[in-house]
Amino acid sequence: MPKPPIPPGKDRVDQLLRDWQRERPDLNATATAMAVVGRILNLGRVLEARANDSLKTVGIHYTDLDVLATLRRSGTPYRLTPTVLRQSVLITSGAMTACLNRLEKAGLVIRNPENSDRRSLTATLTPKGVALIDRAIVVRFAEAAQAVSELSRTEQYELSKLLRKLGMSLS
Repeated sequence: MPKPPIPPGKDRVDQLLRDWQRERPDLNATATAMAVVGRILNLGRVLEARANDSLKTVGIHYTDLDVLATLRRSGTPYRLTPTVLRQSVLITSGAMTACLNRLEKAGLVIRNPENSDRRSLTATLTPKGVALIDRAIVVRFAEAAQAVSELSRTEQYELSKLLRKLGMSLS
C-alpha cells in the first residue's frame, strides 16, 4: 500500500517517527532524541550531495576537496603525511591512498619521502593543486552559505554552538 504524501510543514523524519509510533508505540518515537539524530543524519547526506553537485563546476569530489583543503590549511609548504591527513578528514587508510593516487595522477599533489623517515611519504600540494583548492573553497563556502540561508545569523550561530556541544559530547 503506497504511503500518503508528507503533509506540509512536516519532513521525512516526521513521517518515519509517525510510522514507528504506529508500529511500535513502545519505542517512544515521539521523543526528540530520534528526531534530532534522524535529522542530523539526513542533513549530512543532503549536504554532502549538495557539496558534490556544487564542486562539479571545478571538477572535484567532496572527498578530494577535503584532502586538498586540509593540505592548503596546513600552510606553506602545504605538506602533510597521509596519517595526519586521514585523521583530519576521517577516511580509511585505503580510501586515503585511493584519493591521493587520484590527486597525484591529476597533478594536484606530489608524494615524496619524509625528510626524517624515508619510509614515510608526504603529500604536498602542487601549484596546480593550490590554484584549484583556492577556486574550489570559494565555491564550497558559497554553497554552505546558501544551504543555511533560511536561518538567521543568530540561528546559524546557535545551531553551530549546539552541534559543537553535541559533537564534543560524543567524541
